[in-house]
Amino acid sequence: MDIFKVIKCDGKDCGNDVFVWKFPGEDFNTLSQLIVHESQEAIFFKDGQALDTFGPGRYTLHSQNIPLIRRLVNLPFNGESPFHCEVYFINKTVSMNIRWGTPTPLQIEDAKYKIMIPVRMFGQFAIQVAESKKLLIKLVGTTREFNQKTLSDCFKGILLTNIRDYVAKMFVQKEISILEIQSYLKEISNTIADDLRAEFTEYGLELVNFNVNEISVPENDPAYLELRKAKSERAKMDILGYNYQQERMFNVLDRAASNEGTSSAVMGAGMGLGMGLNVGNAVGGAMNEAINDNIKPQNNEQEKPEQPHEDNGIVCENCGAKLPEGAKFCLGCGQKIVLKGKKICPSCNAELPEEAKFCFVCGEKLEKTCSKCGAVIQPGAKFCLECGEKVQ
Repeated sequence: MDIFKVIKCDGKDCGNDVFVWKFPGEDFNTLSQLIVHESQEAIFFKDGQALDTFGPGRYTLHSQNIPLIRRLVNLPFNGESPFHCEVYFINKTVSMNIRWGTPTPLQIEDAKYKIMIPVRMFGQFAIQVAESKKLLIKLVGTTREFNQKTLSDCFKGILLTNIRDYVAKMFVQKEISILEIQSYLKEISNTIADDLRAEFTEYGLELVNFNVNEISVPENDPAYLELRKAKSERAKMDILGYNYQQERMFNVLDRAASNEGTSSAVMGAGMGLGMGLNVGNAVGGAMNEAINDNIKPQNNEQEKPEQPHEDNGIVCENCGAKLPEGAKFCLGCGQKIVLKGKKICPSCNAELPEEAKFCFVCGEKLEKTCSKCGAVIQPGAKFCLECGEKVQ
């Protein structure tokens, strides 16, 4: 039986990543020297019981400073007496940069856009041994070495469960998107740390800090790509000064113009307004004016150039036919001739001043409004410029 005269832990056996290290020898005597470095603690075990504990210093193991072992093995007070026990060294320094991460992406619903997103998370935490005996008894057992990797394996399930549950809950409660989550990392880290501290305390460990360094989504995920595209489109609309509803209005006008065979001038006016104006009420007014000036029935024929007025007659504004002076209807298309500065009541066909809002013959209101949103419908328009409703 070899008697170990010096008991210590140093060098590679007790690196900063090692929490607990068991001394390889188990046979000592009352003259053996125990050396405990700063930030270390040594605990003697016998028959599965944690006995005498030693802080930093150099000790000769005489019977007076190992009272628990002396009583257990009935050592004499004097002389050199051998005894058998186990010695564990505990590293009391703060072990930094213990890394954690999700081995596979977690499926979490994006609260803002209501789609499932695969989320990856990783970070680091720091641990310090607070109660050496509790750690040895409840977690280490008879293991010869307990290091950062061993600890990560032991707490991996607890860590990932708490992290996943809290992040998923945060998405729902705060109604945030995965695209905004990076600004909440500190809040997430602090809250998860508070939840995990009790778990580590149960095993004699103190959680010094906990950090979520990144929450990300695989760049090639289809759902994530669609989400980024939607946000990019929204940002573009914000820069141009209009929203989705207004963009839809432009699309409705575009389709209406195509269906009615309007000239390219209408399309140019719409695009110009959308890009150049502060699109709000100005769009409605400007587009009304553009369409009022340009939408005309066209029987799939090329628009005829406007004919100049002559002194001995008038020209039909609808088809361009020359008419004798004083004509009330066009000989070419049958359209009623309206003199400049005048307009016709749609109810009784009375000729009225251009600025009139009601017919002074039958009392009919001259401005037509949309049955859905109440907006004013310009003469000749087939669709409402505000909501896209078809004019009845």
